[in-house]
Amino acid sequence: MATVISIAAQKGGVGKSTTVMSLGTGLARHGKKVLCIDADPQNSLTVSFGISKPEALPYTLTNVFSSLISETNLDPTEGILHHVEGIDLMPANISLASMELSLVPVIGREIILRQYIDLVSPSYDYIIIDTSPSLGLLTLNALAASGQVIIPVTPKFLDVKGLELLLKSIAQVKRQINQNLSISGILFTMVDSRVNFTREIIGLVERVYGGRIRIFDEVIPRSVRAAETSAQGISIYAYDPRGKVAAAYEALTGEVLKIA
Repeated sequence: MATVISIAAQKGGVGKSTTVMSLGTGLARHGKKVLCIDADPQNSLTVSFGISKPEALPYTLTNVFSSLISETNLDPTEGILHHVEGIDLMPANISLASMELSLVPVIGREIILRQYIDLVSPSYDYIIIDTSPSLGLLTLNALAASGQVIIPVTPKFLDVKGLELLLKSIAQVKRQINQNLSISGILFTMVDSRVNFTREIIGLVERVYGGRIRIFDEVIPRSVRAAETSAQGISIYAYDPRGKVAAAYEALTGEVLKIA
């Protein structure tokens, strides 16, 4: 069965989708079979895969949820897209936003995504979920389906302030829904180590959380090249293979492989 990892953050703009794409590609480069799931209605991950018009896709995660809610036949391979760099994607588009409302009256609404992952898991070594930047039902479904969570955090005061709320939510999911859930670690992203305040924030997080939560050794540096990858539809490994961000994500991939 696949190792299932959610990439979760309290807010957007912290590099969640870039981390999913880069980590997934990094694992594929190590010979692993990887499925990425876009569980964010903003569909940034889907766009990162080179899908310029997600709204035109005939089948997305919304269809998966609809089939499972209505208990109709579901082909778990339907709608999965294959990327040239060796990873697969279950895409999303804006229609996923309405699905969050549709889940509210459903019995077992927190574990719908887990049902799908149980079906596709035997075909993969890793399943990585890009979550919505909120603590709604879609993110809850991702956490309920995962064995691990990686939390990307930019070294900014407001991002760190929201970290405690996310950690409390993860602990609640672990207690009430998914006892197998654990935090793989906190990942610093978009780091400019030249800035004193950046180093102060990282030091603060290490002091407050480092004794009980892994903080990944590797940090992901700020880079314009990394931001450009989404528009190109390829990973940082293909776009800037000798750059510092590719090296950082390769090192992160090594850390993740040791955890599993």
